[in-house]
Amino acid sequence: MPVIFAYIFVVFIWATTPLAIQWSNSSLDFIAAVTLRLLLALALCVVSMRALRFPLVESKRDWLAFVAGAIGLYPNMLIVYWSAQYLSSGLMAVLLGLYPFAVGFFSLLLLKENVFNPMRIIALFIALLGLAIINLDQIALGSDATYGVLGMASSSLLFALSTVWLKALGGAVNPLRQSTGMLLLASPAFLLTWFFLDGQVPQQIDMKSMLGVAYLAVAGSVMGYTLFFYVLRHCSIASVSLIPLITPVLALSIGAVVAREQVSLLTLAGASSVLLALMLYQNIFGLLFNAITRRRLAGRVPGTVSGTEVSKRVRVADETVPGPVAE
Repeated sequence: MPVIFAYIFVVFIWATTPLAIQWSNSSLDFIAAVTLRLLLALALCVVSMRALRFPLVESKRDWLAFVAGAIGLYPNMLIVYWSAQYLSSGLMAVLLGLYPFAVGFFSLLLLKENVFNPMRIIALFIALLGLAIINLDQIALGSDATYGVLGMASSSLLFALSTVWLKALGGAVNPLRQSTGMLLLASPAFLLTWFFLDGQVPQQIDMKSMLGVAYLAVAGSVMGYTLFFYVLRHCSIASVSLIPLITPVLALSIGAVVAREQVSLLTLAGASSVLLALMLYQNIFGLLFNAITRRRLAGRVPGTVSGTEVSKRVRVADETVPGPVAE
């Protein structure tokens, strides 16, 4: 599959996942919902592996990759499902926008790659300001949503740690084997958590929960994780961290249309600050300026600027304005 198609599918799945999580929690306790989702996903992955005759492990190093990926599931997904009790699906997607900043931090810590320039440091402070505005609004409303905000911020850190660790390992494991391996490691932890903290077998499951769990098991876990690891394998960290920039707007729209979710003006201001910070962090304005410059130079009257001169000027613009580059 072309990487661009996998990238688009990942964006769509990430945008619809928060609403699907809320649906799965409709008649299920959040621990039961996430545990059931991952057990179904593991079963589907095992069937797919058997059908394709893929071995689970090809080298001992694969287990390290499975552990790194499993951190993105446990306790990360448990925190996400817990946070979904207090937040709208759109706001959950906005808060996942903190993920690129966390990726930058762990890239510096694990990969020894300093991605923070002065503009990105400014963007980080704007994102933190937006997070503070959202929290203040929820506290002023007397809402428990501030717990969800802090939970999603913690989730971004865990998911970023998992992503960067996998990238540091080289991403050599086949995406389907990676999904199966990490689900195999994480599922027992979820079962034990459900047994000790809940342990109640659901007596009745409504249609929303069934649809949510089924969608998340197939699209969110099997397809979503496999495609994400495929994208991670073929793209740079910077390109992958663009995904949370695209998904919040789509998720907010889906939440408003499908679930009729409403967002206060102050929360909207905080969300806008986070999105603005993401645009600055990913140098979107610089890339747009670069594209406009390229078009203007290429559109000059023939003879005024030679093709060599155009290429030279564009190359200079590219070097001046850094941005995410696919590997």
